[in-house]
Amino acid sequence: MTAIFGPNDSRYSEATARWDTYAMPVIQVVVEPAEEADIPEIVKYCNENSIEFLAINRGHGSPASLGWFNGIQINMANLRNINIQPDGESAWFQGGVYDGQVTRYLWERGYVTPTGACDCVGVMGAGLGGGHGRLEGPYGMVSDNIIQLNVVLSNGDWIQVNSTSHSDLLWAMKGAGHNFGIVTSFESKIYPRGPDTWHYHNYVWKGDKLEDVFNALNVFHNNGSTPVNMTVNFGNFYINTTITKTEPIIQWTFGYRGTAAEAEKILAPFNAIESISDEQGDVPYPQVADVQATGENDAICQDGTIRITGTAGLQVYNVTAERQIFNTYAKRIAEKPELAAGGIILHEGYSTEAVDKYSSDESAYPFRADHHLMLFQGLLEPNSSYEKDAWEWAAEVIDIWNAGQPERQPNAYVNYANGYEPIEQWYGHEEWRIKRLTDLKSKYDPTNRFRYFNPIVSHSQNKKPW
Repeated sequence: MTAIFGPNDSRYSEATARWDTYAMPVIQVVVEPAEEADIPEIVKYCNENSIEFLAINRGHGSPASLGWFNGIQINMANLRNINIQPDGESAWFQGGVYDGQVTRYLWERGYVTPTGACDCVGVMGAGLGGGHGRLEGPYGMVSDNIIQLNVVLSNGDWIQVNSTSHSDLLWAMKGAGHNFGIVTSFESKIYPRGPDTWHYHNYVWKGDKLEDVFNALNVFHNNGSTPVNMTVNFGNFYINTTITKTEPIIQWTFGYRGTAAEAEKILAPFNAIESISDEQGDVPYPQVADVQATGENDAICQDGTIRITGTAGLQVYNVTAERQIFNTYAKRIAEKPELAAGGIILHEGYSTEAVDKYSSDESAYPFRADHHLMLFQGLLEPNSSYEKDAWEWAAEVIDIWNAGQPERQPNAYVNYANGYEPIEQWYGHEEWRIKRLTDLKSKYDPTNRFRYFNPIVSHSQNKKPW
């Protein structure tokens, strides 16, 4: 049965909790549909009564445009069914499924499918913006694997979107989909699960090893030629006062789809760099997120924190730029320790073989040449006096990353974008891309009801807070 409740209900707090509390939407009423068919009726009701609506799954969106919203939240939490098709080549997923749930369900039945890298994130929320994750090297991003979707448009029409029905919208949903409709369910490709275990290796280095680490990373990645089964590596600069109180430390984790013997041959250059600590092991794929600190119980998945963010897309690491970012972090530790305590400089690297096989115009996702996703996070306490400082820090880090590749234009992966970037950094610098998206917006959402996630057509302008 569909549930409807407001702020005085005991369910409201959990239903409206968000990963990032910087730009919180104002939720007057929460509606939790029991069936997909309820969603078009909810949208029609909102239209008839001039009420804004916002569909959410796991609440991990963080752009500033979410702060414009005031109205009804459509919570997808009850729509989590998964149905593997008889041929074993695809499955239908309802719109409320999330990464960890999907990974566990499919693995137990002998399959995998690309999801985002954090177990707590909704699959479709990530997929609408592209959807980077551990299996993109072998199989492509989440969006690359979508076969068809059931979508509720802004007027309440409920349509099927695939290669023969509304194929123009299918193109847009794969990279800019937040702007066009509510996905009630979707069919996506699945694959035999492969090796029974994955190998992981986690390292911690002090700052004096920075140049060695990033030079090794550039050789390892070879500008997009990462070994396909070395599917993922994440690295962070952050404070660990048990190691040093004067500068951040460098933490890096690698995930390999296969045996330790195979993985450690590839990781030999990193083993040769003297580390403070390292840990390795072999686990089934559903446990990889936990050992790489992106599981549902890990810090990166917890709700309720103000997160000041900024992002950039790189092809290779500029070692001089990384040193500059590291040193400015250390300077803040000395000068503004409370601000520095919440700083995390994240580096994401994936194998990209399958991503690169798709042509750049095959979907609305524009940045297939970005081999690394960079993310700054400044975590703040409520009512912190350091908000402006955190934004200035975020802007500084992004500027350094982008200045380190002067031959390329700045890109901002739309799922990580803070909302203050220009539209071209979300959806592509080519004029034809923006025109195609705006034309499709006029066709499928002429009243601009879907405008709260880095919108193609904006009714407002986010003023930079720094």
